[in-house]
Amino acid sequence: MKNVLLASTSTLYGGQYLGYLQNEARNLFNNIKEILFIPYARPSGISCEAYTFKVQSFFNMLDIRVNGLERFDDPLNALQNAEAVFTGGGNTFLLVKKLYEYNLMSTLKSKIENGMPYLGASAGTNIAGINMKTTNDMPIVYPPSFDCMGIVPFNINPHYLDPDPRLQHNGETRETRIKEFLTQNDIPVIGLREGSWLRLLHGSIKLEGYHSCRVFEKQSEPYELEPGLLPFI
Repeated sequence: MKNVLLASTSTLYGGQYLGYLQNEARNLFNNIKEILFIPYARPSGISCEAYTFKVQSFFNMLDIRVNGLERFDDPLNALQNAEAVFTGGGNTFLLVKKLYEYNLMSTLKSKIENGMPYLGASAGTNIAGINMKTTNDMPIVYPPSFDCMGIVPFNINPHYLDPDPRLQHNGETRETRIKEFLTQNDIPVIGLREGSWLRLLHGSIKLEGYHSCRVFEKQSEPYELEPGLLPFI
């Protein structure tokens, strides 16, 4: 039984790192004393070690220890023995490349499907989808595959932004890019706005948080779903 929280972002504008998810993280990791943190998507200008320290600063408030995967000589063994995992945001191409290099993708998927609590934010949420083709990130590295875990039966576009007519912007919007994806792929996409998350528990997938989500499906117009159980799953 999956026990998963997939957040659009780790930090809301003006807020603290993971601050808006404090209660949700406490519930997700109930009775967990130590989590394994996957830092490979690391944001620009920060080392894996510094990223892990930032994560530990948050989880100190929940009295949970954090072990960064970068500390282990054998990352696969560390993952196999983890009781819970958090994968942070950054660049999804880099994250997926590292997961394949260390043969971690299939093991992470298996452990999640067998009930290990998992928290993803941004890039860590992207990898829960069928593939990473709807990420917003630039391809700064070339992973061996775009395929991800398929923990949910769709793709996710974290940090989803609605078109803003005030900007007088002639470039492609996020909606345009996702529709472009659907001309070549028959995979639903959830546009997950910041401040919202998906909760997988008891065999269902529920949208929670502050906003509706935007749903894109092949050969149909995008539509909105309010927080609650996702009806098309």
